[in-house]
Amino acid sequence: MCVFTVQKMAVHKKRCLKFVVFLLLVVLGGVYCGTSLPVWTMWAKAQREDLTLASAAETKMLRSLDTFLAKYAQKLQLLLEEVAQLRVEISSLKKERQGLNQAALELASETYVGRPDWALKTSGATIDMQGTSKTYDCKENWVSRVLWFFRTPSPPDTILQPDISPENCWPLQGQQGQVVIRLPARVHLTAVSVQHIYKEVSPSGTVTSAPRDIAVFGVNADREEETLLGMFVYNVEKEAIQTFPLKDTHRAFSRIKLIVKSNWGNAAYTCIYRVQVHGKMAEPETSTETRQDKEHK
Repeated sequence: MCVFTVQKMAVHKKRCLKFVVFLLLVVLGGVYCGTSLPVWTMWAKAQREDLTLASAAETKMLRSLDTFLAKYAQKLQLLLEEVAQLRVEISSLKKERQGLNQAALELASETYVGRPDWALKTSGATIDMQGTSKTYDCKENWVSRVLWFFRTPSPPDTILQPDISPENCWPLQGQQGQVVIRLPARVHLTAVSVQHIYKEVSPSGTVTSAPRDIAVFGVNADREEETLLGMFVYNVEKEAIQTFPLKDTHRAFSRIKLIVKSNWGNAAYTCIYRVQVHGKMAEPETSTETRQDKEHK
């Protein structure tokens, strides 16, 4: 009976202890909620204010960005209009250049009407490649590779044709070189004409590749004998086509050699646009020299 009473009291104490612990937890929870709720409220308010400030800052930034984009959109539009205007002007300049080229061709044609040109390809003149310098290879210079991309240099016989459009020239390697022209007949040479282009129509805006000091030789059929006929200076400040008289040797030649000793400053190449040879055809003959000349042709 006593043991049962003791056990019953122990259970009752245990229940009371649980109830006391529960009440303590309730009290502590109330105290915590009573003190933490204002803190959480203040924190939430601070966060809301921060978000409001951030939103206002972002709105201001977006408005500034819109203003910036609108401003530069106007500038871009102006630039596009300027580019379009430049394209129109470039197109006009190209047409003007073509007109100048045509006028130059007509001037050259009018200047030498009635004066035979024995160095004309259509009349039978050819280039003696064995006595002619190497053509400039633009691939040897990386700058020229960029400027002359996929461009093939014109061959030496370009100088035997009347087309003197810009860049339609024969570029020989370096500042010195030579070309030997095989004439269609034996000719008593009286003059030679050398032609370049004007600086105003040059794609580079310069004529530094034009030949300067030039020497002319008459060459016999077997190329064993050469006779100096004249030395002269091609002046880029004068006409594009310049004619120089040759010394009268009372001899007829089937070839003429033109040697370029210097140009006007271009170290890479020298451009020759056209060479014309003037004179009177010699009487036909059936000499060994003539037969050799025909075999070379």
